[in-house]
This record gives sequence, structure tokens and C-alpha cells, in this order.
Amino acid sequence: MFGKLTLDAVPYHEPIIMVTVAGIIIGGLAIIAALTYFGKWQYLWSEWLTSVDHKKLGIMYIIMAFIMLLRGFADAIMMRTQQVMASAGEAGILPPHHYDQIFTAHGVIMIFFVAMPFVVGLMNIAVPLQIGARDVAFPFLNNLSFWFTAVGVILVNLSLGVGEF
Repeated sequence: MFGKLTLDAVPYHEPIIMVTVAGIIIGGLAIIAALTYFGKWQYLWSEWLTSVDHKKLGIMYIIMAFIMLLRGFADAIMMRTQQVMASAGEAGILPPHHYDQIFTAHGVIMIFFVAMPFVVGLMNIAVPLQIGARDVAFPFLNNLSFWFTAVGVILVNLSLGVGEF
């Protein structure tokens, strides 16, 4: 997959995409710097990232859903801005192929990376408590499914800045 990508796949001519990618990179570096400055890597690794506790995994699912809700909301704002400008007879802020990609990305993100993780997160928190179980049946598989979802989120967001959605 990566062998077919060249530097031409990076949309340098699209300012919206480049500013967004720069914001994601700067925000990620700020989070990494804050974790390093406050010395929270060990705590984060041992208590959250490798946890098989259903409540913590549910919270991580819900946090991921809210982060992706922001991304889906940004796509919706861009689409609505384009529609308003186009209805006034102007060209708009997005070229047609980019609008199609944002429309598709918005649908995929809102269903697969907002609605589903939010519901799964709520189920992870509530169902074991409702039935009186100490944990889910396969806690490691529960953790693995969260991290597969997180990798999917990373790949979808990576497709924003490299290639086309």
C-alpha cells in the first residue's frame, strides 16, 4: 500500500488539509510534551493503555468517540459552509472532489468511529455491572478490539493528509 505513495499524494495545494494536518501534529506533540513534562508515561502505560478493566476500556472508547465527534463535526461544518456559499452563487471553499471525500469521510467517521465506539463504551461500562459480573468474558480480547479500533482511527486520520480518502 505504501509503495504506491509518492510526495505527489500529499495535497500541498489544499490549505484546509495542510492547516488541519499541522494542527493535528502540533496538538499531538503538545500532548506528548505534557505527558513527558509531568512524568505520566508510566502511569498511563500501566493503568490505562494495557488495562483489561472493562470500565477503563469503556472510558477509552467514549473518549475516542468524542475525539472523532470533533473530527466529524469539523467535516460537517466544512460541508455546510460549502453548501451555504454555493447557494449564494459563489464557488465555495472546497473543490468538488474534496467535497465528495469530506462527505464520505463524515459518514464513515460518524457511524464507525463515533456511534459504534460510544455504544460499545457504554456497553463495556454498564453490562458487566448490570449482570453482576466482575468483568467481561474475554478481557484481553476486549482490549485488543479497542486497539484495533484505535488503529482504524489513526489510519482514517492519516488518509486526511496522505492520498485521498
